[in-house]
Amino acid sequence: MSNTMPSMGGFSAVFAVALLAGVFLASLPSGVQSIGVCYGIIANNLPPPREVVQLYRSKGITNMRIYSVQLQALDALRGSGISLMLGTTNNDVAALAGSLSAATSWVQAHVKPYHSAGVTIRYIAVGNEVTGGTAQRILAAMRNLNKALAAAGLGDAIKVSTAVRFDVLSNSYPPSAAVFAHPYMVDIARHLASTSAPLLANVYPYFAYSSNPRDIKLNYATFQPGATPVRDARTGLVYTNLFSAMVDAMYAALEKAGAPGVRVVVSESGWPSAGGLGATPENARAYNQGLINHVAHGTPKKPGPLEAYVFAMFNENQKPGAETERHFGLFYPNKTPVYPINFAGGRSAAANHTNSHGFGGH
Repeated sequence: MSNTMPSMGGFSAVFAVALLAGVFLASLPSGVQSIGVCYGIIANNLPPPREVVQLYRSKGITNMRIYSVQLQALDALRGSGISLMLGTTNNDVAALAGSLSAATSWVQAHVKPYHSAGVTIRYIAVGNEVTGGTAQRILAAMRNLNKALAAAGLGDAIKVSTAVRFDVLSNSYPPSAAVFAHPYMVDIARHLASTSAPLLANVYPYFAYSSNPRDIKLNYATFQPGATPVRDARTGLVYTNLFSAMVDAMYAALEKAGAPGVRVVVSESGWPSAGGLGATPENARAYNQGLINHVAHGTPKKPGPLEAYVFAMFNENQKPGAETERHFGLFYPNKTPVYPINFAGGRSAAANHTNSHGFGGH
């Protein structure tokens, strides 16, 4: 989907069922758990960026993702203590790939001044769910940005990656069978290994469930108790929620690509509160709270804190596509919550650490 919204269309049930592994809680390098939330702006009624940053801070949300250079947001983040995932637009990819000077100019204009002024930029995401011919140019853009960051003295502080949707995988059920569907993803995975950067993955169990509710049970998709466990016969790992199964599918593909040490950061995950099958405030709360509570414990294949970003901070009234697209927000534009969420859930949910996978029937 476009670089400012989660990709929903294009998710086949098979793909979506296998990519669910790590969304709401982010873990800092020190291992301290923290929550990441995506700040989408496809709306005409959102509060100003300074108020948005204040809302993040008041809720204890320590990581933010933005999808393009938003100058007001960058200014508001100065000295905030919030870590940032900064995106290039999909339209930027060709220019960044084609010219080191373009990448250098981008870093000098949009990264170095803010990094020097107290904005903690942790990642640069080269595009969001890039498809078609442009996808073949992601790696060149990443390489040029890495060179530009190194020249600016920021090569160690900021990691460059790209955010992919789940259909970069094929054969994703069971998780251990997953492989990358495109050769360019193998090259990207190996490059990430060489730079110690993570792969950014957008993981949406909702789309797997809504496309196949007969085989994927709601409780398995929303971290609820009573879900029938699913066992991966190849590994013996047992999954009790779909999210973990999807994340571990991504890890299996990275291993097969020769990049077993690359981390997965869940760059988007969420559940809509209206507009489609199973899209209710109750289910959205169950999923997102379950995500917060579970991400601290990782997945069966990769135990330990998993870094993740919930989509999204606000309902966005101008997003195109299905009605659900406009109802992924944790908050209304007036900053009141759509439903109650305990953002510290992962830090106090040791009892709720069962890792699950939800692949029924795929």
